[in-house]
Amino acid sequence: MARTVKVRRSSPARLGLYLAAAIWMLVVVPLSAYAAPYAAMVMDARSGKVLHSRNADTRLHPASLTKMMTLYVVFEAVRLGEITMDTQVRISRTAAAEPPSKLGLVAGQRIKLRYLVRAAAVKSANDAATALGEAISGSEAAFARRMNRTAKALGMTNTTFKNAHGLTESGHLSTARDMSILGRHVLYDYPQYYNLFSRKSTDAGIKTVNNTNRRLLAAYRGADGIKTGYTRAAGFNLVASAERGNERIIATVFGGRSTVTRNAKVAELLDLGFRRAPSRVALRKPGLPDYQGLTKGQTIRVATAIRQSLRPKLRPTSDAPPPVIVADAAVIEADIQSALDEAKVAEVEVQKEPEVESISKERLVALANIRPVARPERAPEPEVVTRLSTSGGRHWGINVGRYPSRYAAEKVLLKTALSEITTLDGALRKVVQSTRGFDANFMGLTRETADLACRRLQARQISCFMIGPS
Repeated sequence: MARTVKVRRSSPARLGLYLAAAIWMLVVVPLSAYAAPYAAMVMDARSGKVLHSRNADTRLHPASLTKMMTLYVVFEAVRLGEITMDTQVRISRTAAAEPPSKLGLVAGQRIKLRYLVRAAAVKSANDAATALGEAISGSEAAFARRMNRTAKALGMTNTTFKNAHGLTESGHLSTARDMSILGRHVLYDYPQYYNLFSRKSTDAGIKTVNNTNRRLLAAYRGADGIKTGYTRAAGFNLVASAERGNERIIATVFGGRSTVTRNAKVAELLDLGFRRAPSRVALRKPGLPDYQGLTKGQTIRVATAIRQSLRPKLRPTSDAPPPVIVADAAVIEADIQSALDEAKVAEVEVQKEPEVESISKERLVALANIRPVARPERAPEPEVVTRLSTSGGRHWGINVGRYPSRYAAEKVLLKTALSEITTLDGALRKVVQSTRGFDANFMGLTRETADLACRRLQARQISCFMIGPS
């Protein structure tokens, strides 16, 4: 006998409930479990030695840790004279429209660069960070390219920046190791600005803002920076630095689950660093970024090639004929009489020499009346000024880097001479060998020309320093 099975049909409401549960189990739970992977790095800031790492080279979302690089590039631009802290920056619509955290800037508003720096460093304001990028490079995209170039020069090999604020964007990634390296450079390359990161609050021009890292600064002894960051994709990030006695430790955390747990983890890592770091270590500060090697294999386009002579034109001179000197009649008569007296003596001498033709008095008078034409005053030679020097000589030079071979040094000298032809014209290219490599130098410059050449090269991210007479 066949058995009949009754199938109960679910109501539409029940089906909706099942669907919602399925979505929760398949989507929401996995996303919450893997949204913010964890990574950490502990470094002895004095030597750069790594004391602890976990997933330190995993590329993750840095969030507002990005603003460390934004500020580093701004500090560099101020050092190179591209902009000043008192420059009035005009706020664009793009900057004003950035989502929180923000200072509250308005499109068209003008504000000093120093207030934007404070807002980005202390409050982590996204609108201030975008405004800084636009002020330095003209657009945020161009500024991001400069950030990436600086990151490569600092040795941040696994970092790619797409914006100045750190909000989540495809491809905008970094690592705990790279951010630790950047934090160390911020600390030692620009110590005059480092105090910004330890301020509990600061005046940002339009209002006073509080530090997003104030809890750790208040709770951990010796903590004085550096930068927090948070987005849903990144989790709670922090690069922290603390100093106790002669020891300084940098700890970086990616993927914290909350501000409290992140701060607790950072404190634990800082403690670990102070336990493992030796009490006395020779301080080896990192050098400024070396941009020289980033142009290897590229074609250099000389944007400063001279198309016409830059020498000053000759001063206009008068075309008037030379003045005619008219002698007084008495003077002429005296000259004639003197010529006649001389002629008498000449006649006697002529008589002694028969082969010499005698000269008549009329001829002598005619000769006496001939007056030499006054010479025109000689115009001074035009002075062509090519260099202005108050140092007393061309005994200065500049160094544009040290290289492993003479060929590499000579190649850089040639490229640099082409790119800075206006100031290095006439300079002597010289490669000096030492035990540490081959120094590429330009010699035979005045102090002023050497200083100008170095500042122009540094403005184009080319390392340079002056060499004095010795």
